Amino acid sequence: MPAPSDDARSLTARAVSVTPCGDDGIVLRIRPEVALPPLRAARFFMLRREDRLSPAIPRPFSVYRQIGDDLEFLIKVMGTGTAALAQCVPGTKLRVIGPLGNGWPTLDGEGAPWVMLGGGIGSAPFYMGIQQALAGMDGRAPVRSPAITYLYGAARKGLLYDIDAFAKLGVRVEACTDDGSAGFKGNVVRLLEKLWSEGSLPREVRLLACGPERMLEAVEKLARERDLPCWLSLETLMGCGVGICNGCPVPTVPSGSMGAWPNAKCCVEGPVFSVADVSVCGAH
Repeated sequence: MPAPSDDARSLTARAVSVTPCGDDGIVLRIRPEVALPPLRAARFFMLRREDRLSPAIPRPFSVYRQIGDDLEFLIKVMGTGTAALAQCVPGTKLRVIGPLGNGWPTLDGEGAPWVMLGGGIGSAPFYMGIQQALAGMDGRAPVRSPAITYLYGAARKGLLYDIDAFAKLGVRVEACTDDGSAGFKGNVVRLLEKLWSEGSLPREVRLLACGPERMLEAVEKLARERDLPCWLSLETLMGCGVGICNGCPVPTVPSGSMGAWPNAKCCVEGPVFSVADVSVCGAH
């Protein structure tokens, strides 16, 4: 039976700061009561305030940045739970459960280039992913920045959260918006196809994606059609985050490593999955 990671725990933390980001987002910085070791990008925590402003069930958020003893979370304010987190002031007490799930695969520079596709708040797990690729991890040599391209899409310019921070990392960053208010007019899949057609990206790449479900469906479809390695970080709704409630099932691919069961638990076996193992479009 899948279980939470061995390093997961329930902690208290204090809010350090809340910084507005984009049209409707914030960056919440917290300091857990216990210093945490370096975390793999795309792992997540369940967060809630320790007062009545937050719902009883905490909400899942990918780690955005890890700075010393502090953790940062990029959060879209869209409901009661996220509004409560946005109203934190320095010193606000929070309940923090994690780190949970698995993160991105080790990003090496020995194969095809990496193309990261983020949609809206789905950019959250990519900042540390880029940092770790450039620095090298798991004993691997650092990935040279030309081997990483970040394609970031949103409905409009104000929903390209913190895009300037990504550009400062030193990798290629290309933006797109549905309304054309920033970068290419269209979505990230269309942008990727444009870069292929103009010859500015090789046809053989490795894909990482996080964003709305329809975007992930399109990325998965593209990866299957072109037989490209692809990993998705899913934004599936979660209840407990630790594999008990069975509220976050993801259809498995019968021929994949998880195919013995019809569904995988996103919270403990994800949130990052290879499309060889799961399908957001339905089992293959």
